Amino acid sequence: MNDRFLRACRRQPVDATPVWFMRQAGRYMPEYRALRQQYSLLELCRTPDLAAQVTLQPVEAIEVDAAILFSDLLLPLEPMGLTFDFVKGEGPAFDDPIRSAADVERLRPIDPETSLGHVLQTIRQLKPQLDVPLIGFVGAPFTLASYAIEGGPSKDFARTKAMMYAEPEAWHTLCGRLADMAGTYLRAQIAAGVDAVQVFDSWVGQLGPADYREFALPHTRRVFDAIADLDVPSIHFGVGTAMLLEDMATAGSDVVGADWRTPLDRAWQLIGTDKGIQGNLDPTLLLGPWSRVRAAVEDIVSRAGGRPGHIFNLGHGVLPMTSPEVIQRVARLVHSLTSTAR
Repeated sequence: MNDRFLRACRRQPVDATPVWFMRQAGRYMPEYRALRQQYSLLELCRTPDLAAQVTLQPVEAIEVDAAILFSDLLLPLEPMGLTFDFVKGEGPAFDDPIRSAADVERLRPIDPETSLGHVLQTIRQLKPQLDVPLIGFVGAPFTLASYAIEGGPSKDFARTKAMMYAEPEAWHTLCGRLADMAGTYLRAQIAAGVDAVQVFDSWVGQLGPADYREFALPHTRRVFDAIADLDVPSIHFGVGTAMLLEDMATAGSDVVGADWRTPLDRAWQLIGTDKGIQGNLDPTLLLGPWSRVRAAVEDIVSRAGGRPGHIFNLGHGVLPMTSPEVIQRVARLVHSLTSTAR
């Protein structure tokens, strides 16, 4: 196996900086769009043969150093009692959002082998087909709670914050149950064969540092604590987290992902050199001229300074209008710039 990704997670020397891309399996690939003509997103996620096929598409087309399981952050919420569907052009929509302490009490614990067995089967099918590590993932409690309370995406997260401030006991109970689910789910993914895990906190940038420490950090730490006894590297990623990086570094992951808003060297100072770092090219740069993309990639590599522990990635996910050819050029460029064989 090409293990440079796993070595970088552990801040060990590598022959070249590893590269993978968040949302590297998805709408920018013609092969994926062809499948979406036949199947819904949930059908793809719930059918192991199809989910494995989508996971493999970018690995076969692009010289990445890791695959990420094709699934969705929200899947484990359904067996907890939070049913949802995806509305075209709007994103997920929940049938009965969490709006009170009573709603929190109706949530059920999950057994991943029974309620998410299709995800675990996808992992088992993928492992013999991969020569790069497979990344599993879960949503962080704050982000999952936000979806459950808002009923879908939100611009201001008013309902979420209202529960945080007005009903803190209900909030912490909700996030505690989500953290327990996330830890259980990650352990099941690891048992099925994933080589590393990432915890996505997509909406946590909505919080200031004090609120993050009070309402989010204890629950995220609980997720990482749940897998601390397993020898599997972990990554913690959020969006809009420039003011939170120092606190995020205390949650327990091996690697912290930085979005594009903070220069990589500055982000690494904030999280500490005892952590690996992942990032952090602005995804929209990939829509611009190659000369600008190349300059930005070179800048990030320069800021990493050759220190062990850098994993090259975007500062968020690949945008649907991105050219796969540009993604491939970026991967090759990073490898050529950082190869010890030069």
